Amino acid sequence: MRGRVLILGLLGAALLAGCAGRGGQQTGGWTHWVCDSKAAFDWRYVDRSQSIVDLKLESDGLIRHLNREPATDGQSYTDGLVAFHIRGDQGLVYWIAGNDLIGRGCRAP
Repeated sequence: MRGRVLILGLLGAALLAGCAGRGGQQTGGWTHWVCDSKAAFDWRYVDRSQSIVDLKLESDGLIRHLNREPATDGQSYTDGLVAFHIRGDQGLVYWIAGNDLIGRGCRAP
C-alpha cells in the first residue's frame, strides 16, 4: 500500500514539474505567449503525450489542432497551415504556405 502511495506521489510531482517548466499565464489550461512582433497567442497540450497542441492566435481567435512533427531541436507542431516550434521557454509561429513569420522570440510575458 505504501509503495502505491509513493508511486502516485512521484507521478503527481513529475506532472506538476512538467507543467511548471512552461511558465506563462495559464487560464483554463491555456498558456499565453507574446512574440517580439507583438503577436500574441494562447496554446496548450491536448494530451499527456504532448503529441497535439491547441493553438489560438489572438488575431483570429480560431483554435487550431497541431500535430507533433519530427524536429532536430525542440518540439515542432503543425496542421499544414500553421507551424509552432517550441525550444526551451521560447517559440516561433509561422504560416507554412508563404513561410510568413507570425512571431519569433515568443514567450510568456
